[in-house]
Amino acid sequence: MEVTVLGSDGTWPRADGAASGYLIRHDGFALWQDLGTGTMANLQRHVDLREVDAVAVSHVHADHFVDLFPFFYARRYGGPTPAPRIPLITPSGTESRIRAMLSEAGWEEFPVCFELLEVEPGTGLDLGPLRVATARMAHPVPTLGMRYEADGVAVAYSADTGPTEELVELARGADLLIAEATWLADGKDYPPDLHMTAKEAGEHAASAEATSLMLAHIQPIYDTDHSREEASAAFDGPVEVARPDARWGPGA
Repeated sequence: MEVTVLGSDGTWPRADGAASGYLIRHDGFALWQDLGTGTMANLQRHVDLREVDAVAVSHVHADHFVDLFPFFYARRYGGPTPAPRIPLITPSGTESRIRAMLSEAGWEEFPVCFELLEVEPGTGLDLGPLRVATARMAHPVPTLGMRYEADGVAVAYSADTGPTEELVELARGADLLIAEATWLADGKDYPPDLHMTAKEAGEHAASAEATSLMLAHIQPIYDTDHSREEASAAFDGPVEVARPDARWGPGA
């Protein structure tokens, strides 16, 4: 399994960055996890838009799903015929948000390109060669943490979340945990059930006994070196910061 970072900035993209998005590939199957601002442009450096086999949206905050709409237009109108219909995995209640962003005609065309599958946390499913597990994250809107497994390799993704044991269990023994680290442990009174600090990301990776940790969703106001140092103080394994075009997996 190979993971390519398409974007990882928290809430808004920094210069030359993008919001959350990851390309997960295995045995010729390509899944796009989260379609945040700017990730569609970066995706095209790695795979043709018509070669994406499935899409998963962790939650419907704009920095995680707005590029779904240009992706829809490209698959519907970017060739002599529409691109093949593919699964779109989302939390429950997403349909109304998608409909609100499209014209009536656009919504009628949407099923030509996507099979919308709204899933409840805890649901497992198979997407091509990938076995997918989901868990409820601690965030103000329905949010799915995701775990992908294939051929003995496991990658867990926190999406956006405050500290939660659900993430520890989702990432248990994972080869890679991609964990949000929006803030630093700087003594500020951050709201609960919203995001984690880099220290908390490291603590979750340690509790889950993950092999390696990739820090994501760091707000652009923070120095990512400080985030990595903070996480490394809590987690003994390898820690890296997710950056566009970074790869994890064989040959990375």
